[in-house]
Amino acid sequence: MAVYKLQDLVKMDTPTSTEESYDLGYQPSGSSLDGNDRSSNATPRYSPMSADSYEYSRTNSGMSVCSEPADHSFSEGPSPRPWVPPRSLTPPRASPSRLGMKKYMYCIEDKQDGLEAIDIEVEMMKERFSKLLLGEDMSGSGKGVCTAVSISNAITNLYATIFGNALRLEPLKPEKKLMWKKEMDCLLSVCDYIVELVPPSDNGPELEVMSTRQRSDIQMNLPALRKLNRMLIDILESFQGTEFCYVEQGHRSMNSSRTVSFRKVVPRQDEKWWLPVPCIPPGGLSEHCRKHLKHQRDCANQIHKAAMAINANILNEMEVPESYIAGLPKSGKACLGDVMYKYMYTAEIFSPDHLLDTLKITSEHEALELADRVEASMYTWRRKSGLPQSKSSWNLMKDFISEVDRNDKNQVLAERAEILLFCLKHRYPELSQTTLDTCKIQYNKDVGQAILESYSRVLEGLAFNLVAWIEDVLAADKLMKNQE
Repeated sequence: MAVYKLQDLVKMDTPTSTEESYDLGYQPSGSSLDGNDRSSNATPRYSPMSADSYEYSRTNSGMSVCSEPADHSFSEGPSPRPWVPPRSLTPPRASPSRLGMKKYMYCIEDKQDGLEAIDIEVEMMKERFSKLLLGEDMSGSGKGVCTAVSISNAITNLYATIFGNALRLEPLKPEKKLMWKKEMDCLLSVCDYIVELVPPSDNGPELEVMSTRQRSDIQMNLPALRKLNRMLIDILESFQGTEFCYVEQGHRSMNSSRTVSFRKVVPRQDEKWWLPVPCIPPGGLSEHCRKHLKHQRDCANQIHKAAMAINANILNEMEVPESYIAGLPKSGKACLGDVMYKYMYTAEIFSPDHLLDTLKITSEHEALELADRVEASMYTWRRKSGLPQSKSSWNLMKDFISEVDRNDKNQVLAERAEILLFCLKHRYPELSQTTLDTCKIQYNKDVGQAILESYSRVLEGLAFNLVAWIEDVLAADKLMKNQE
């Protein structure tokens, strides 16, 4: 039997030690690469591939090889076959494992997916800003709308894309929620560069450079609108795992056991045929769910009032277009009619509530028509009295008007028309935009006012829809309890 010592095995393995050291990640020293360096006085080094290190590191593997059963048929003479070292004595090569290759391929695929997503977002933003710069005129001939109108339409269209099909009390889909946040942040980023010049201090030297800050109306209203936006999204996110569900009007069947297995469909009493019908469980909603709905309704109602106030303030600050002034009638009496004009002109103590009660308005359409007429008469009387047309200037001028000037009938009638319009909008808070409001939005050229107006308008609409959806669920719950 041929018995080999461990040192002999190492010596037989030395011709490939340099190659294997590269596989294992070791770098050969300069002396080991020099074949002429055979000095016996050199200091011995213990490289990772030396015999001593093999003798230490392979002790366990060598014992495992020697512990195998001996083959007695092996002769002591020379073997015709070349000796092949055992697999356990061969140092492992640095080859990637199958699991490592899978991880590497997954990493490459993830990077490619991430790059494709970034490319899609970049292309989308290019398209958005191209439309803004072109003014929605794809021909590039310069016949598009101004930047203010273009960015206002972009915010309105984004709202329609995200919330246009949202007709239920349920959280937004993650992709829509992310799209709303990203694109709104991009559109609102324009406000970061709308600034005004302010003096640095009053007690400084004579020559000072004025500093810039964000415009006061944007600085005051934009953070409030962002907060209202977050609150509305939080209200939608709170309706997860609700006790009620929805069924489409065209697919509901009062006698079908599939749709009323544990929730009953309460028929809608109004004409909102496009909205899904809430399905209430037998016995009605729990007290906890009912309290949650009422609390969220109150919050959405307050948000609606805040957004509506901001929107009305921004619209009042906008300049009245010249086209609207040019289209006004020559007299306010022609706008209001004889009955309203006589009461507003002859009454010593003007009571707008009494006048609205005598008119007996029966619908919101009649209220909107009346608001247009009152607003047109107000600006007609302002034009006759020679007063400025903007709302802020009018409020400033009223405090400085003398008693003699206040005896002018045009000024008195303009003030009474303003009071009547305010009471009419207070009595009908869900009133749509008047003709003047629409004209202001159409001809506005102030980008900051366009962003604030459109942002507050879409938030006002979303808050109003949330209140209406919650009211539908509470009404269905009440009908369910009355039926039982």
